[in-house]
Amino acid sequence: MHGSAPRPHDHLPVPPPPPAPTPIQGQQVEAKPVSTIEQMVRDAHARQASDIHIRVGELPRFRIRGQMVQPRDQVMVTPEIFEQYLAEILTPEQIERFKRDKELDTAIFYPGFLRCRVNCFETLRGGAIVLRLISLDVPTIDGLGLPPVLKHLASQPQGLILVTGPTGSGKSTTIAAMIRHMNETQTRHIVSIEDPIEYVHSSQRCLISQREVGLHTHEFHSALRSVLREDPDVILIGEMRDRITVDTALKAAQTGHLVLGTLHTRNAINSINRLLNIYNPDEQPAMRVQITESLIAVIAQVLIPTTDGRRTAAHEILINTPAMSDYLLKGEEGEAFHLMETDTNEGMQVLNQALCDLVLLGKISPDDAVRASTDAGDLRRRVRNEGFDPSRNAGRDFTHA
Repeated sequence: MHGSAPRPHDHLPVPPPPPAPTPIQGQQVEAKPVSTIEQMVRDAHARQASDIHIRVGELPRFRIRGQMVQPRDQVMVTPEIFEQYLAEILTPEQIERFKRDKELDTAIFYPGFLRCRVNCFETLRGGAIVLRLISLDVPTIDGLGLPPVLKHLASQPQGLILVTGPTGSGKSTTIAAMIRHMNETQTRHIVSIEDPIEYVHSSQRCLISQREVGLHTHEFHSALRSVLREDPDVILIGEMRDRITVDTALKAAQTGHLVLGTLHTRNAINSINRLLNIYNPDEQPAMRVQITESLIAVIAQVLIPTTDGRRTAAHEILINTPAMSDYLLKGEEGEAFHLMETDTNEGMQVLNQALCDLVLLGKISPDDAVRASTDAGDLRRRVRNEGFDPSRNAGRDFTHA
C-alpha cells in the first residue's frame, strides 16, 4: 500500500479536551467551538473538498470542485475559537513563530486518514488558516488519467522537467505520481526539498529522502546548496522561485541529475520566458542556451470540473525534441506551438486539443472547456471539425458555449 508511516515531527491528533465544569447558577460559561479542526477536515473530506478556509469573523468555507462553498453546519470563527484551532494543530513554538512572522507553513497528519498542508496568515480582520487536504495514498499516473508520456519522461536519466499551472491545478499531485512511478520501476536516490512536504513516499526500489523547510533544514536555499552533495539521482525542487533556484536546477540538470520543478504559468512556451525573465536582459541569450540544453519537457495543466461531479486535469505538453530545441533557441514561439500541435507521436499536445478530446468524450461540459481555454475560437473550431454531437452532452450546443 502506498501511504506513509507517521513521522516523528508530525503532529498527532490533539486529545479531546476535558469535560467542561458544571456552571454555577448565574455564571456565564465561555462559548466553545462546536467542532475541532479534525472534525472539520473529516467533514470536508466526506464532501470531496480540496481545501478548507478559516477566517476570524467568517464562517469556514470549503473549496469543492473549484468552487467556494459555505457549509450550513459551521460556526462563526471568533478570535477565541481561532486561538483554540491554532492550539489544536500547531506546537507552542509554531504558534510563537506565527505571531512573530504573521505567517506560517506546516503540515498536519491524521494517521490512517490523510495529511493537510497548512498555511496560517494574518488578514485585515484577524487570523486565517487554509488547509489543503492530501490523501495518504500516493496516486498513480494511470489512476489520475495522466498522459502516458509522463512515464517515459520520469525514466529520463538527466535534465529538467517543469510542471506548470495556476495555484491549485494539481501540480504537486502530478509530480507525486511521477515519483511513485520512479519508485516502482527504477533504482535511484530521490531527494526532495519541500515547503511543506505534501505526499509522503516510502522507499521501494528507490531510496527517497524528503526534506521539509523549517523541520529538516532552516532555510530553502541552504538545502538547495547542499543537495548536490547528497548523492542524488533525482531532485524535486518544487517551485522555481528565484535566480538561485533556477541556477541550481540548471547546474544539477547539466551534471547528470533529473530535476523536477514547478512554475505558475498557464502554458508550456510561456514557461521558458518566465525562466528567462528572472535574468537581466544582457544575460538572457546565454541563459536561453542553458535552459534549452537542459530542458526535457514542460507539462502545463489546468483542473476542470467533470460531468460526474469530480475534477480532471487537461494538459499541454512540450517535449524538447531536436526540432523543438531549434525553435526555442531562436525564440520562434509560433513554430514551436505548431510543432506541439503536429508532432503528437512524441507525446506533445496543445491544451485546446486536450480540452476538445474531453468534450467529445463527454467528460467535461462545453462551458467549462471554454472557460479553461485561452483561445475559445480555436477550441470551437476543433470540436466542430471532430464532429461534436450536442445530443451526447446534455443537449448543449457548443457553438454557443
